[in-house]
Amino acid sequence: MTYEEIVQTAREILTNNDVSEFQQHLAVQINIVGEGEGAFYIELKDGKVAVEPYEYYDRDVILIATAENFMKIVSGKLNAVLAFTTGKLKIEGSIEKALELQKIIEAIKTKESKAKKSKKSK
Repeated sequence: MTYEEIVQTAREILTNNDVSEFQQHLAVQINIVGEGEGAFYIELKDGKVAVEPYEYYDRDVILIATAENFMKIVSGKLNAVLAFTTGKLKIEGSIEKALELQKIIEAIKTKESKAKKSKKSK
């Protein structure tokens, strides 16, 4: 997976969902190591998510992972806390802010799951 594909996939997963219930500001820099190496950021501001292919110097936290593990985390297939405790994810900065990102991902996945179930029942 290339750096551009990683950023685009993260953007599609995170920005195409309603996160208006999260009104706090959160700035997370993602450092991908190994294949697809590069840095980008995820910012939550005013209930909207932005994913941009730049380093973010006024960030709350940096998450460091391989592309494979980051994609699993952002798609809801790997819990960030489990990834951290097993060494698949490194955190520099506020662990509390990293947990906020996990809450947002979980909320997105819960909403997607409910939407799929309601489509099937129709």
